[in-house]
Amino acid sequence: MKPLQGIRVLDMTTNISGPTLTMILADLGAEVIKVEKLSGDEARKMEPKFQEDGVYFLNINRQKKSVTLNMKEDYDREKLMELIKTADVFVENYRLGVAQKLGIDYEAVKKINPKLIYCSLSAYGQNGPKKSYPGYDAIMQAETGIMSITGSTDLARVPVSLIDQGSAMWGALGVVSAILQRHKTDEGSLVSTSLYETGVFWANYHLLSTKLTGENPKKLGSNHGAFAPYGAFQTADGAIMIGISNNKLFEKLCEVLQKREWIEDTRYRTNEERVKNRLQLSKEIEQITKTEKSEALIQALEAGGVPVAQVKTMKDVLVDPQQIENKLIVRLPHIRDKEMYATRIPLTISNCDLTPTAPAPLLGEHNEELLGRDYVHDIK
Repeated sequence: MKPLQGIRVLDMTTNISGPTLTMILADLGAEVIKVEKLSGDEARKMEPKFQEDGVYFLNINRQKKSVTLNMKEDYDREKLMELIKTADVFVENYRLGVAQKLGIDYEAVKKINPKLIYCSLSAYGQNGPKKSYPGYDAIMQAETGIMSITGSTDLARVPVSLIDQGSAMWGALGVVSAILQRHKTDEGSLVSTSLYETGVFWANYHLLSTKLTGENPKKLGSNHGAFAPYGAFQTADGAIMIGISNNKLFEKLCEVLQKREWIEDTRYRTNEERVKNRLQLSKEIEQITKTEKSEALIQALEAGGVPVAQVKTMKDVLVDPQQIENKLIVRLPHIRDKEMYATRIPLTISNCDLTPTAPAPLLGEHNEELLGRDYVHDIK
């Protein structure tokens, strides 16, 4: 039995952050009913596509049911209210104020279902001058300072949706916490998180350092501001990442690279000195690594106890035994009778299987089951 089995979730979210939140709940066993407009979640058409469907959508909407409602129609609104009465959790990621205009904000729905847990995942949070502004992952990377420290020279964003997916994790944690709280109080609650709050939290030690020193951190590329050597180094056939966080590891690196003299070199004796002389040290290391093939270097460094990894492509990860043996990418049936895959949530619980088994739904696939045979709409 999965942890959230028996919990019904109404999913009013679109795009990435909200659907990822409800995907986590679905993988934990909740029945998730995705409520879509008649033309469907925009992520259904988002590139890249597989067959006719957006890959984003297929992955983060697996194991859900889909119903379509036109919120401008009174009959459809009544159907939604009926679903709200039966739900344990309600999740939305509208701009602040939109849910209130639609009559489905927390104050409105708790009158219908006082024990409902209502989760609001917004762009900027519940307070502040931008609380009603829209926002996306890249916007928040810029807003929260993350973009200012990403890359080496040009402005760059982290090319994975770390803020969208991070907000989803906080939202899911909040929902599960509220479910536990409800067992104690027999009351519903409002859970809120936002992309902006997540971005500020992810930047935590950079922000605190700036607060205390008055200095903005510099762009360091693959390097780390607190340690050296700690970064990517070119090899004869690619690149490797080396992470040295203390003197003992530095000594091991020197042994493998046959550079024992660096251990007593006044420029490199301590981590503080190595950080000050990072550029020179990195240059000297790369003079060695660029003459060797990645595989041989990695084998030697691993044997010597040095933290190291190949800088891999996505194709490399797909065939990596580490990924395969942990079953991080699983097969799913595709909604159009084609084979599909999904990335499972990185969580294991010993007495239940959290592996997803059902694909993302067709648009309105569960209208009859959940809204009744009399409910008919032309789905666009």
